Amino acid sequence: MSTKKPSQNFSNVTYSFSAIGVVHSCFKEKFATPRQSGLVAEATGVIELLEPFNDPNAVLGLEQFSHLWVQFVFDQSMKTPWRAKVRPPRLGGNATLGVFATRAPVRPNPIGLSVVKLDSVEVKPNQVLLHVSGLDMVEGTPVLDIKPYIHYADSIPNARSGFADTTPAKLPVVFSSELKESLTDSCEYNRSLIASILGLDPRPQYHQFDESRIYTANIENVDVSWVYRLTEGDQWQIEVIALKKLKI
Repeated sequence: MSTKKPSQNFSNVTYSFSAIGVVHSCFKEKFATPRQSGLVAEATGVIELLEPFNDPNAVLGLEQFSHLWVQFVFDQSMKTPWRAKVRPPRLGGNATLGVFATRAPVRPNPIGLSVVKLDSVEVKPNQVLLHVSGLDMVEGTPVLDIKPYIHYADSIPNARSGFADTTPAKLPVVFSSELKESLTDSCEYNRSLIASILGLDPRPQYHQFDESRIYTANIENVDVSWVYRLTEGDQWQIEVIALKKLKI
């Protein structure tokens, strides 16, 4: 075993990066934003490249790829000190794991990594827009880098995924009878998006199921309110009870 000491003490080295873009997302706040990308295909947004990176030459050929790797900053988690142990929501918020064994947003360096679907590349004068879907990023998220997803290198079919080895189970989502009467097929609310997001059960995992508790989240500038109901078959489901369009 080599006992050679490193030539540099990297614990004292810092690095500075510039944001190359910003995310415009259907998610306006952290609450109810999917914990992983790709879980809600209807979750759309736009990555706007910032100067001087909004050069059309920088995205030349990008339209040939169906998906992108996006490196970004967990900017809304930066004020929270990192911890060596965290409580993953998939484990019910009770069991602890090392931070590097999870995808917790509170990290020594608050950097996120997600795969999103590239729907189109739009180039305007002094503006480059990447239209994407399958988002798990909130409005205003700073983007550090973009790379194309390459299936033969980035997909490992037999990889083990520890505690997250299966796709999260979804709860059924229904709209209250009062809402059904007021909603029409041409209404401005994206019911498919709302149902897909809420089905992932966004409540904090340390919250027990409670039929008296009302939750509200901003989805596409709509305040969506819901409760948890126990059905006659003793199964929990989500009932959307209110939709309020917000002024932008």
